[in-house]
Amino acid sequence: MSLTNITHIWQEEIIESSESITVSSIIESSDKKQTRLWYRLPAKHRDIITNNCDPFVIANILMAMSQLTNIVVHGTVSPSLLQNLAEFQAAWSSWRPNQYKLIEITADIEQEESVNKNNYNNQNIDKAITTFSGGVDSSFTMYRHSQKNCGRQQENIKAGLMVHGFDIPLAEEEAFNNAAKKSEIMLSSLGIELITMVTNFRQVIPINWEDTFATALASCMILLQRGYTKGLIPSSLPYNALAFPYGSNPITDVLLSSKTFQIIHDGAAFTRLEKIKAISSWKEASQNLRICWEGKQKDRNCCRCEKCVRNILNYRILGIDLPECFEQDISDNQILHTKVKGAQLDALERTLKAAKTAGISASWVTALEKTLRRNRLRNSVINSLPVSIKQQLRQMKKRAYQS
Repeated sequence: MSLTNITHIWQEEIIESSESITVSSIIESSDKKQTRLWYRLPAKHRDIITNNCDPFVIANILMAMSQLTNIVVHGTVSPSLLQNLAEFQAAWSSWRPNQYKLIEITADIEQEESVNKNNYNNQNIDKAITTFSGGVDSSFTMYRHSQKNCGRQQENIKAGLMVHGFDIPLAEEEAFNNAAKKSEIMLSSLGIELITMVTNFRQVIPINWEDTFATALASCMILLQRGYTKGLIPSSLPYNALAFPYGSNPITDVLLSSKTFQIIHDGAAFTRLEKIKAISSWKEASQNLRICWEGKQKDRNCCRCEKCVRNILNYRILGIDLPECFEQDISDNQILHTKVKGAQLDALERTLKAAKTAGISASWVTALEKTLRRNRLRNSVINSLPVSIKQQLRQMKKRAYQS
């Protein structure tokens, strides 16, 4: 299909100061409206930042597909990435044909990123980076590779990347700094560097976060492709519970790669219970694990939201004492009033199944059964609402996040 609508991506000059470095591009839509997408890092990471536009193409791919507009990049893009993105588009346009359409991507220059051998100490050693939020999935990926328990899947992880602007809004700088301190304690105990980054991705790319979070993570990691050859995205769902479409998955994550930077979907062979059990002996994780994103204080676990409830129940199923990262336990009444939908509902269903498989018949299991029945009914009512009402509800949720 040849489209007349075009989104232009204009690469900007890198802005450097004594403290930070900002990489950005101007995104010009078909109606000539311009927005600026930027990524900011500490100045010490200047040498590992790519000069090409790979991060911006990945960041914009789903938005352009949803707007049915071709992309023209005024800069350099890796041809191998463009080849992979063609297949990425094929998958997403098949999963959601009414929302995402095939588009064309062209660039002023198509050229692979050159490998910076100085970053490898003149040795043929791959260096990997993984996104790190301080949650169960990213902690499991970091811990198992640091302990060299991965066999032929072992990666040489040298850094964890924590991004401000994803689960912690840009306005909450203090909360991010506090959360980053916890992540730094965890990673330093393994001898691994924490790299922090700030981006306005979620403000500029107005696509459902559950669809686009993998492209967001990949765009951040591939920005650092002059220092690393691989980037790991910790799995959210195990192979035995995959759901499509979902933003991060073993099929399309790997299609965000280029010849010089490989994206790896890591840990899908393990359930959440298995991940929690694996990291339970990691003292610094038990003290600093941060799995909550809905609580008012984004640097700690609220012990009330669905994700906190589910993870606390997972520790109960495993027979592990509540770790220090949770300031308080939950009651049956809290379980009864937990609201879930979509992937959250599926995850809580798996928690109930695991509890029954373990032969647990405590009162909290009965409470969990009741809340699941209530949420199924509630979700069926919401799903029957007109599309316009659903869109209004999504906009209200988005404004609440950005406020």
